[in-house]
Amino acid sequence: MRIEERYERDDLKDITEIDTKTLFKQLKETKDKKIREELIERHIYIAEILSKKYANRGIDYDDIYQVACIGLIYAVDRFDIDKGYEFSSFATPTIIGEIKKHFRDKGWTIRVPRRIQELSKKINNAKVTLSQELQRSPTVEDIANYLNSTEEEILEAMEGSKVYTPQSLDLTYDSNNDDKDLNLADLIGEEDAYFDKIENNDFLMRSMKKFNDMEKKILKDRYFDRRTQVSIAKELNISQMTVSRVEKRIIEKLKNEMYKTLN
Repeated sequence: MRIEERYERDDLKDITEIDTKTLFKQLKETKDKKIREELIERHIYIAEILSKKYANRGIDYDDIYQVACIGLIYAVDRFDIDKGYEFSSFATPTIIGEIKKHFRDKGWTIRVPRRIQELSKKINNAKVTLSQELQRSPTVEDIANYLNSTEEEILEAMEGSKVYTPQSLDLTYDSNNDDKDLNLADLIGEEDAYFDKIENNDFLMRSMKKFNDMEKKILKDRYFDRRTQVSIAKELNISQMTVSRVEKRIIEKLKNEMYKTLN
């Protein structure tokens, strides 16, 4: 029995060391359950990201997450590696479809509060105006200052504007006697941003496997936490020049990985 368990652990270790594309090819050929489970585990983060997108909309997060996981399983079973596209690009719409189907089956219709409707419309107009004035995409702070609101109110309205409803996208809401009613389609968030987020997450996870601990920390500090090279150097007790060199090395590695991905 111990020998069998050892072999099982060795097989699992071998699976975890194989790249995703190879595993999908093996799954297509063998239908091996262990390979299937490994692929589901590797991509469970997609279900988590998409579940959070639909949280706080009338259905418990745990229920949404469970449905998203089912969608992920469907995606793994249906994915054809020979088609030539990334799994995340295939899985995302599959999972979203299962989540939206669950919302329809539950019969939930979430009406956006009037104040959120009104502020959302103002935010959309502010984005257009500020983009022209600033020649860049406005930040939450820019929009808050322009509308004389708090950043918390802006974020609440932006999140509320993405609320899901199974009603027609042509449905309009009263905009408090404004010249134009607020169309529901204007309140639903774009899914493309989530596709990009998942693709980027997938790319970073693969790339960072080739980074050492210092490279991973500097990448996180510089590009996620927005820290300066000076503060990082001080924490790590190294020179700013060293941080700069490591950062350049990180960028070069990412470029190489991106080139491999595109080719």
